[in-house]
Amino acid sequence: MMRFSRRGFLASGSAAGAVALAGCEASQTTGSGADRLRFTEDGRPIATTRAEPLSDLAARFDITPISYAERQDGDRILPATGMSLIPPQFHRQVVEYPSPHRKGTILVQNSTRHLYFILDEGHALRYGIAVGREGLTWRGRGHIYRRAEWPTWTPTARMMREDPSLTRFAGGMPGGPRNPLGARALYLMSGGRDQGYRIHGTPEYWLIGQYVSSGCIRMVNHDAIDLYNRVPVGTRVITI
Repeated sequence: MMRFSRRGFLASGSAAGAVALAGCEASQTTGSGADRLRFTEDGRPIATTRAEPLSDLAARFDITPISYAERQDGDRILPATGMSLIPPQFHRQVVEYPSPHRKGTILVQNSTRHLYFILDEGHALRYGIAVGREGLTWRGRGHIYRRAEWPTWTPTARMMREDPSLTRFAGGMPGGPRNPLGARALYLMSGGRDQGYRIHGTPEYWLIGQYVSSGCIRMVNHDAIDLYNRVPVGTRVITI
């Protein structure tokens, strides 16, 4: 689990105010995320939108870098993502990944907190994710039956029991930058029904690479949009 020791930066809902984000920097750079991390005089981590460079393999599959800077997304503003706060092994990358699964399959590896979009020739497009806490991690097979842009989020009955303050969203929280489902959501059908599992964006990008969710699969918003644009309804999803 990634921690910032200086002045106790907290990976929580209030942490967004503790990050100084240099959103204009969209170029890619080398070096580890830890090496790039800097702090303001009052102890806030300075985040930049620089991502790890893509490997030479990416050109073979026509996969190009993403700008993680703020941008317009339909009628909403997609906030910048502080990629320098995310360990480099969780940055989007094309990797060798021999797999028996056909091209276009999504494979989620909970143990490493990675999601793989299977490509040709034994390769995959790999994304960093946050997954469910112990006892809440989903494993199995399913498929995407619904896709949504800036989706509405509705807490489950269990969530509202555990946190009564969430009852104000019983009728749904409209999509937007603070919505827990982020900019995109892929809804999963498993065992013939919707069991509440989603692959979705998150405003809490600094939690990528950790075990934090209630069972859903979280992605950086910009990565969630990238994956959303690659997968149709019916895409197979396998979690291990």
